[in-house]
Amino acid sequence: MWQARHVRDQLQTHYPALAIEIIGIRTEADKFLNLSLDQMGGKGAFVKELEQALLNDSADLAVHSMKDVTLDLPLPLALPVIMQREDARDVLISNTYPGLEQLPAGARVGTSSLRRQCQLRALRPDLEILDIRGNVGTRLKKLDAGKYDALILAAAGIKRLGLQDQIKQFLETDVLLPAIGQGALGLETRSDDQALIEMISVLNDAVTQTCVTAERSLNRKLNGGCH
Repeated sequence: MWQARHVRDQLQTHYPALAIEIIGIRTEADKFLNLSLDQMGGKGAFVKELEQALLNDSADLAVHSMKDVTLDLPLPLALPVIMQREDARDVLISNTYPGLEQLPAGARVGTSSLRRQCQLRALRPDLEILDIRGNVGTRLKKLDAGKYDALILAAAGIKRLGLQDQIKQFLETDVLLPAIGQGALGLETRSDDQALIEMISVLNDAVTQTCVTAERSLNRKLNGGCH
């Protein structure tokens, strides 16, 4: 919901008289926390229900983390706006250890991302890489409960929630390659809603849009997915 409120606030900065209703929608990824993202097919688990709301006219605009958006949008939807990117890196959070290098053999590291899991196993095959689901708050509670020794999360999400003090280490992109579009928010709407597209265009960041478009084009060539 932070993302939706952020977009609302940004739009109302430009259009003070604009009335905006935020509609909370639980996605497949939110509903089935007992399943890994890979078990749910990975692609679209965070966006399908939001896109369906656009298609049936129950919503006009959907806000996504670009790393969750599938490469091929359902017709007639469009992604006309990509907002300025936050930090694209991943971070390590731990109550005990200051960084990835200091984790002892057998340390339990939680992440829901297959991308992160594969890279971590290549970097540190001696670690126990475990799946973890839920929002950031839920994951931090699991860390505090001792179920994990460390978590790997997106820096952007931690910063947006004001939890920077929880970060023990920023993992540079040559250590852990981020997801396609990580750190950027995208605005999706119906492609025929030209009035809305023109209105929200004030939030577009051309540099971020160019970068994310290039990343998504490469991912398509590689037949890749999300996460």
